[in-house]
Amino acid sequence: MTMKRFCATALLLLWSLCALAVQKSGTIVYINGSKFYVHTVQPGETLYGLSKAYEVGEKVILQHNPAAAQGLRAGESIKIPFVSDVPQPKSERKLRKTFDIHTVTQGETLYGISRKYEIPIQTVIEDNPNLDPVHLRLGERILIRKKEIGSEDEAGTREQWEAYRNSLNSVAEEGFAYHIVKPGETFYSLSRRFGITEDRLGTLNGGLKPADLKAGAIIKVPGSPEQLAAGERQPADTVRADSVPDLSADNRVKEIEFRALRRSATLNVALMLPIAVDGDANSNYLEFYQGFLLGLDSVKTKSGYSMNVCLYNTARDAEKIREITESDAFRNTDLIIGPVYEEGLYPVIRFAEEHNVPVVSPLANITGMNSDVLFQLAPDPSRKYEKAGDLVNGDKRVTLICTESADKEFEREMLALLGDSEYRRYTYKYEHPTARSADSPSDLTPLLENTDDNVFIILSDNEVDIDRILAALASADTSLTSRGRTAPRFVVLGNTRWNRYNTVDRAMFFKNRVIFFSTYHAKRDSETVRAFDDAYIRSFGALPSLFSYRGYDTAMIFAPAMYGDIEYDLEDRRYTPLQTTYRFGQNEGRENHVNRNWTRVNYNSDFTITIE
Repeated sequence: MTMKRFCATALLLLWSLCALAVQKSGTIVYINGSKFYVHTVQPGETLYGLSKAYEVGEKVILQHNPAAAQGLRAGESIKIPFVSDVPQPKSERKLRKTFDIHTVTQGETLYGISRKYEIPIQTVIEDNPNLDPVHLRLGERILIRKKEIGSEDEAGTREQWEAYRNSLNSVAEEGFAYHIVKPGETFYSLSRRFGITEDRLGTLNGGLKPADLKAGAIIKVPGSPEQLAAGERQPADTVRADSVPDLSADNRVKEIEFRALRRSATLNVALMLPIAVDGDANSNYLEFYQGFLLGLDSVKTKSGYSMNVCLYNTARDAEKIREITESDAFRNTDLIIGPVYEEGLYPVIRFAEEHNVPVVSPLANITGMNSDVLFQLAPDPSRKYEKAGDLVNGDKRVTLICTESADKEFEREMLALLGDSEYRRYTYKYEHPTARSADSPSDLTPLLENTDDNVFIILSDNEVDIDRILAALASADTSLTSRGRTAPRFVVLGNTRWNRYNTVDRAMFFKNRVIFFSTYHAKRDSETVRAFDDAYIRSFGALPSLFSYRGYDTAMIFAPAMYGDIEYDLEDRRYTPLQTTYRFGQNEGRENHVNRNWTRVNYNSDFTITIE
């Protein structure tokens, strides 16, 4: 009996020792303003052992992890309130000797600060025990350890930031996850992606404002971490940011003085394109390259300049881009074209700022970079409808045609364009001709029975409905005219996305006098475009694409500019190499040189197209 009692006591003692042997986690996160350890449960661990190791009550642990009441499962992550002694304040002498002080500005992220000083994120967190990495406060002072400056590369910073996000996701409350904002993402695009209002998105993130959203921020969104990860693995659009972003835009703005080349000097151009990704060639960028070569050839013929082009396949790989910028061959570059995606720009911008070299972004709208070296051919989205004033001002009768399925982004643009101007709404609903009543919502004749100048704006995102509405307008026009009525006066302000729809009858664009605002347009019946097409076919044996035209334009604008004062010469001046016009300028608070000119495309009833 004594032996049994001894064994039981020994087992109890062994269990107690095991319970006390919990390895305390070094991962600490902030959730809703409170500090927590993220602990991964190991086999055999108990609530009692955790409470002793972290010096908090079992009830407190259960309060924050209700599922743990059913028992701890090995491998699951739980959050445990952080308890620590009050840190001893550092002397002013030690602070000055050991640290620099960074004061947080509006919209800054810890990621951006880390990249600015090239210091590990983990070091910043350790040196600032009261710092919430996700919600930095305006004016907050952050200690930056001097000896660590310049010790962290971009890949390491990104890895640490993603690790912090993953730690948050491991203990996120049910129904929510944390997302790292990519370059180009906006309040609107994120709210649309996650199916919530912009107000709700702001509320979830402590009152975050759209203007303060920056690439590299970690935000709280609806959904599970698994769903979020699956969504980020989806392929991106041709000119949008990748699922693995380069979140490196910092707030440094260096004023650049570009050097003009002598007429006798050779212009060395670095063309950075994802010609092939994972062994698969991308014809779009090959066509851009070919158009660019024709542009350089034209510049040589007209001006006699000598030029050398180095084509670099970026493979849409951030590390590959970094290797290119650090290569010996790249050091002699005078002009950089590309990369075509924003996430690859950061190492290129850093090189360009160090060497006073212009960088041209030929396709993407850049939102996360701010640099005096950067020139952008994609037009500024905020200036999209500058040429639309005559459509909505004055005595125009504006009607918004709505359906069950609305294009919310287009609707927002249109409402912003209209401002305080008067407009009407009409709800269209398709009815088969055999089932139509006298006042069928499919019949748009009543909209044309007036003597006004009408502007119709179709807000649907359903291409079948769009096709039906355009056909209904054309039919109503024909019907009224054939009955001897005064010919209706109207145009349709359309969405450029309609060009990608396969079922929309393009003849309806002409019959309804559709007007688009587009980033680019080239009419093949114009003399200039026809001459380019002929030269392209002779050189490459194929018809050019829009990518070919953009490549040509890029060469025609920027190659000759390198022999003058590129910044002064391009500022607010118009360039029309083929047919699309470019006009560069800097917006308030931004140093990027951005094309301000949108192309207005008018489809006329005589089946001609005019460009403005």
